[in-house]
Amino acid sequence: MPTALITGATAGIGAAYTRRLAGDGFSLVLVARDHDRLAADAETLHRRYGVAVEALPADLSTEAGLAAVEDRLGAGVDLLVNNAGFGQPGEFLKVPVEAELTMLKVHCEAVLRLTYAALPAMTAKGRGGIVNVASVAAFFSRGTYSASKAWVVNFSGAVAAEVAGSGVRVMALCPGLVRTEFHQRAGMDVSGIPGFLWLSADDVVGASMRDLALGKVVSVPSLRYKAIVGIGRLLPRNQVARISGRVNRRFR
Repeated sequence: MPTALITGATAGIGAAYTRRLAGDGFSLVLVARDHDRLAADAETLHRRYGVAVEALPADLSTEAGLAAVEDRLGAGVDLLVNNAGFGQPGEFLKVPVEAELTMLKVHCEAVLRLTYAALPAMTAKGRGGIVNVASVAAFFSRGTYSASKAWVVNFSGAVAAEVAGSGVRVMALCPGLVRTEFHQRAGMDVSGIPGFLWLSADDVVGASMRDLALGKVVSVPSLRYKAIVGIGRLLPRNQVARISGRVNRRFR
């Protein structure tokens, strides 16, 4: 039975991955900060799907948390989903630099280190997959968040190229707006965003699994966001930055 490790596993896209992968017959290793919620979710998934579920409480913004997950990955998994992440509610200069550094540790350092920890066992077996959850924001401009997600896309592409032919696939998932706890936790007012722009977490995960099976390096779920990203890539970067800035101020 294959094993998948998912970070940020108790909510949103991470929780959707746990349901999908348990339904596909994967044993699960769930990583999140909330010990009680993690334990409850592990028990629920085990009862519902009959698969083995391991709860691994870890805060990926800390050295101890990262080291614990690295150790578990060293034992080998078949699929790693680097999903843990968060947003900031304010403009760059209004967010404490400590909070921005924490974001970089979770979005960039954790993705790098956990990918590095998972790959040796995967390449030795000649199979495996890594999904690094980025965002459509990676192709636009929204302070440190979009910059960190752009790093995830670039990093994933570089690693995918290095392991090509090994049987291991690495992909960046770039969803648009998804109905999760993400925006509420970040204190963002999204009440003015049109309904047609919202995606479901289950649909995003389904699209990502199809794209991973097809060997795609970047997955952008839904035609509407593929179009948005395509248009963004055609526009001059300074114009994209101005548009992004206006949108960010409107929906902050």
